[in-house]
Amino acid sequence: MPEKEALLSLEGLKLLEEELLHLRTVKRMEVAERIKQARDYGDIAENSEYEDAKNEQAFIEGRILVLEKTLRNAVVIDEPTVRSSEVNLGSKVVLKDLEYGDRLEYAIVGTLEADPTHARISNESPVGRAIMGQKVGTVVEVDAPDGIIRYEILEVF
Repeated sequence: MPEKEALLSLEGLKLLEEELLHLRTVKRMEVAERIKQARDYGDIAENSEYEDAKNEQAFIEGRILVLEKTLRNAVVIDEPTVRSSEVNLGSKVVLKDLEYGDRLEYAIVGTLEADPTHARISNESPVGRAIMGQKVGTVVEVDAPDGIIRYEILEVF
């Protein structure tokens, strides 16, 4: 079964590469030193410092594996060629909530870069799915837990 593509912006790709390098070169060494120091305390069976360091080591190694897989399957969104006439990955959009009149601005990104607190929504989120491929002036409906939310697409850039 083929692995799922990891859609990333060039910026997102660089951030993941930097994180992987940091984990391999800095964090691995730091945790190895912590494990060595904890062993020096004596009996490791009841040594909480040793246990904490081993847990951190397992987390770091797991994160390294996840990052390696993600980068192996990375597909960079070619932002300069994104068509501005319709919503695509890499687009920025301005939406109007038709019930309350609020204006919302989002960047449409792959799931790995989604961060709603910074107005970066995934193309696979309910709002992202509803607006993908749509043009300015289109009204979309999003099925939310509290009911249907209607948005008008005001701008795509």
